Amino acid sequence: MSVSGGGDQPIYSIGAVARMLDMPTSTLRAWEERYALVRPNRSVGAQRLYSRAEVERLRFIKTQIDSGVSAADAHRLLSQELGTGQLPAARATTEAAVERRPLVLIAERDGYAAELAEYFLRTEGWEVAVALDATQAQLKFEEQSPEIVIIDLLLSGGAGFRLVSEFAARKSAQILAVSAIDSAEEAMRSGAAAFMRKPLEPLALVSTVRDLAGTSALVRSENQPRVER
Repeated sequence: MSVSGGGDQPIYSIGAVARMLDMPTSTLRAWEERYALVRPNRSVGAQRLYSRAEVERLRFIKTQIDSGVSAADAHRLLSQELGTGQLPAARATTEAAVERRPLVLIAERDGYAAELAEYFLRTEGWEVAVALDATQAQLKFEEQSPEIVIIDLLLSGGAGFRLVSEFAARKSAQILAVSAIDSAEEAMRSGAAAFMRKPLEPLALVSTVRDLAGTSALVRSENQPRVER
């Protein structure tokens, strides 16, 4: 099965969703099996791939449970909200975050695309470093210790896949893989937290970086990372 990010829409791994919502992956799996209301796509390798709309729905459920509602009632409320069309598929996250902005490393083979992404991220207050090949990316990763890395999978003739695996194994950064071809499954298998299909829409890119950094409307600012994929 081909899994696509829906143009400029991001796809998140179950580990990234667990981190964003500060909850165990086992709970996400149990909800999916018991209530079948939020059901992520499955890759050929059976990996769960969540859309941003599905993350928003899970956030709604968790908010209800945190307020004292049972899991069953929270899912019932979600079903009602979806039926009336009152719950947005995904919230816009253009609001300025007040938290510290971590360093973002852009490893991009297209100089123009790198410049455009850097411009929009810097406009939103992020610190940004840019690498235009795999060697530069490795050096800047080691020297600057970014907390988020955006990697073009086709960097340096496809070396982006290797960089995703290497950087994810360090467990010091959240990896957003991007590509002009549908490579979501391969990206997640390599350790990426999220995947986006190129060309990237600037606001969607900024929102996805906020999600991974824990500063968007989808994410509780007080949560702690869960290293699980």
